[in-house]
Amino acid sequence: MKSFQIKLQLLIISIFLISCSKEREKEKQPNVLFIAIDDLRAELGVYDNDYVISPNIDAIANEGSLFINHYVQVPTCGASRHSLLTGYRPWKQIHLSNRAIERELSDKAEDTVPETFIHRFKQEGYHTIGIGKISHSADGYLYEYEEEPSQKRELPHSWSELLFNSGKWKTGWNSFFAYANGENRQSLKKQVKPYEAGNVDDNGYPDGLTTEIAISKLKELKNQNKPFFMGVGFFKPHLPFNAPKRYWDLYNRDSLPISDNPNIPENINLSSLHESGEFNQYALGEEKASLSKSVSDAYARKLKHAYLAAISYTDAQVGKIMQELKESGLDKNTIIVIWGDHGWHLGDQRVWGKHTLFENALKSTLIVKSPFINHNNKKVDHIVESVDIYPTLLELANLPLKQKLDGESVVKIMQQPEEVSEEVAYSYFKNGISMRTPEYRLTKYSREDEPTIELYDHREKTFEHKNIAEENPEIVTELMSLLEEGNSGLYIKK
Repeated sequence: MKSFQIKLQLLIISIFLISCSKEREKEKQPNVLFIAIDDLRAELGVYDNDYVISPNIDAIANEGSLFINHYVQVPTCGASRHSLLTGYRPWKQIHLSNRAIERELSDKAEDTVPETFIHRFKQEGYHTIGIGKISHSADGYLYEYEEEPSQKRELPHSWSELLFNSGKWKTGWNSFFAYANGENRQSLKKQVKPYEAGNVDDNGYPDGLTTEIAISKLKELKNQNKPFFMGVGFFKPHLPFNAPKRYWDLYNRDSLPISDNPNIPENINLSSLHESGEFNQYALGEEKASLSKSVSDAYARKLKHAYLAAISYTDAQVGKIMQELKESGLDKNTIIVIWGDHGWHLGDQRVWGKHTLFENALKSTLIVKSPFINHNNKKVDHIVESVDIYPTLLELANLPLKQKLDGESVVKIMQQPEEVSEEVAYSYFKNGISMRTPEYRLTKYSREDEPTIELYDHREKTFEHKNIAEENPEIVTELMSLLEEGNSGLYIKK
């Protein structure tokens, strides 16, 4: 009997020690700060654009891994974020829509299979905080641009807290299209310019208020033992290109470059491009964009100036958050990700906007910094996709996946350059699928308008100015089988 009691006591002590060990292990789990920046193409100083003033984001990139060739799955906000958050490439037509998250996730009951990677962190005991635009909605709640805000969350199971300050604009969507005087694109019936240099401080636009919330929350979190996942979503440089005047003053407009590729690519059908409808909604712009004629160089330079001012404004907000992260000591245990949800044509191929299957719309910013790995390969040349971020974050946090994803972790190539057997990124839009390899971009459309196949050579610096598919049938044939591997059947008729 005595022997049994001793064994029972030892068992209880063992269980207690294991429990304590697991609790300590959870306390050591890394935090995650995920920063989503709307419409940020690879247009930063650290991407060898020395005219861009982005010192704070550049500093993070120089301490982490900068992905030179990161491509999104869909060149539109909501659909791109759906792929990012779920780790899946599109396989339904709704997955190409800004309503992808609303239609696919918002009404589902909670399951053991997570709705997003944020939910996966929450399942593991993380406190998850969403601030600003992480999913498609400007503030995380479902309602139309001109409706009163609802209390229905776009992601019902991902966030422990959902925070936003709409300030004088009163709603998230008003804030998204905000002007410094408290008006917005909707309230002014689109009778607005596509840019503004506001005589205000950083809090005179919504991203400054988002930064204040993030800083305040970090001050709280530094005293908690529980690991956290914080998502911070900035609106700029999304249209309208509005920023405090002091960020405009950083630039000499006359010295700014404009597009190296302002013309329609040779040997394509115009249906592969578009007439810049989103941009042209801003009715008081000095010129309208059109495929039939480029805007003037002077106006193109003004718009480039506006876009860069918006980037520098966002960069300053990132800098403030990084300062608080360091002052609190949280930087020593926090993984940082900076992600642009897609690229943007700044007059390239006569387009102002996203919504194409060209490099300009699909290539965006991706930076990952972990305090727990040696970022030997600071500039990662490998082709990566947004769907790779989900498994990468889980591996960095030592968390297991619960399901098979389309993406693959890129932790190994962050640590050390290595040979990758198959570098490829798939993107989808306009009844087409586009595939990027280190050498080529191959795009195939399911449409009547010919040509339906486009091939662009990326072996040297190129701007996709000429479709070379017809003169290189052997390359098209060789690549087509690889392209078909990314085809769900909804985009290309076999």
